[in-house]
Amino acid sequence: MSTSNALTERLRAVLDREDAMALLRGAIGAESITGNEANFVVFLESQMRARKIGGIHVSDFLPGRPNIRGERRGDGSGKRLLFIGHTDTVHVDGWREHWAGTEREDPFGAPAIDGQIWGRGAGDLKAGICSSLAALSLLDKAGIKLKGDVAFAFVGDEESGQPGTGVSAGIKAYTAGIEAGAVAKPDFTVYVEPTQLAVYPAQIGFFIADIKITGKSAYFGVPELGRDALKASHAVMSALWAHSDVISARAEHPLIGRGFLLITGLSGGGFIAVPEECTLSLIRKLLPGESLDAAAAELEAVIRGAVADPQVKIEISYPAGRDHALGGSAAEIEQDLPEVSMLCAAVSEAMAGRGKIQGAPFWSESPFFVNRLGVPAVYCAPGDISNCHTFEEHVDVEEYLAGIVAFATFMARYCGIVE
Repeated sequence: MSTSNALTERLRAVLDREDAMALLRGAIGAESITGNEANFVVFLESQMRARKIGGIHVSDFLPGRPNIRGERRGDGSGKRLLFIGHTDTVHVDGWREHWAGTEREDPFGAPAIDGQIWGRGAGDLKAGICSSLAALSLLDKAGIKLKGDVAFAFVGDEESGQPGTGVSAGIKAYTAGIEAGAVAKPDFTVYVEPTQLAVYPAQIGFFIADIKITGKSAYFGVPELGRDALKASHAVMSALWAHSDVISARAEHPLIGRGFLLITGLSGGGFIAVPEECTLSLIRKLLPGESLDAAAAELEAVIRGAVADPQVKIEISYPAGRDHALGGSAAEIEQDLPEVSMLCAAVSEAMAGRGKIQGAPFWSESPFFVNRLGVPAVYCAPGDISNCHTFEEHVDVEEYLAGIVAFATFMARYCGIVE
């Protein structure tokens, strides 16, 4: 057995499976649909104190909606590693009806079924949060003390879908604290979005655009007196689909593919009359290096250029600002960084076939670190993004336990061990 694998096996041998399972089931049981993050934060605070995490700080990023952070200080001779994740989950509308009469009926019941733990938030992303906390306990059980610091930050308002929420208010408050010097800046960050224990050093960017087209209504018998907004919307959609083809043909990223736009909504029409108003919604996928401002300006030119009639008015808004006023930036770090390779190796040792480099097909909050703070960050955690936000949300138990061992191994190697 190699020296490197010996650490992983040492940790695996003392893993407290019962404690790990109780932690995850308790986390899922603490309902935290966006806006109700405080319920989960109470649970996290008790767990963090029980696991001897110090410097615990709970503060509201919005009234009644707290973030929580804490740290395990090393001896001061190593690097600072941050594990961060969002505390909120998406809604459970329809869950109970879908699973009525089965052991999955309670979305927060966390039943163990066929080697899986089910429930809202299981994968997105309470398994990741719990893996990071249980990893520190695993190091303690193995008698391993660290040279560097391991910090934890759990923030709210990442998920969208609830009215007036989902603008990354939690991480905005947290990163503002780093910028102000009130919170220590990490050297490397692991954001625990579900990746099935792959390592994601790159992610997509996005913006959402809502387009309102206003013409003039007229009785159907004299349509020449009106300005048909629905007809104008057809011209706009045709131009947008052609524009998407242009975007897609420009470049292909090796990890996250090609950019494009997707029209996601259309509404409008008139009752026995020329339609006066029509609205469209779309989402644009961006690759690392693409400018949100430039992409939006290009989009607007395409939309306005598709409608020749000056009496048809077009309004465009961007309702989903995140780290940028228009949306969320793409992010990427070098995949051959030593810490990325170190994390991949730790995961691969903990679970065969895992720890591969992939790209995130979603947007989450690593750009706040990569683009805003200049801190390298990756996504890595147990859980399968394809079942998150659905009635099928669950996490594989062995994958979750492997994540604990992997994170503990990485903490030890990255921060250094006090001999």
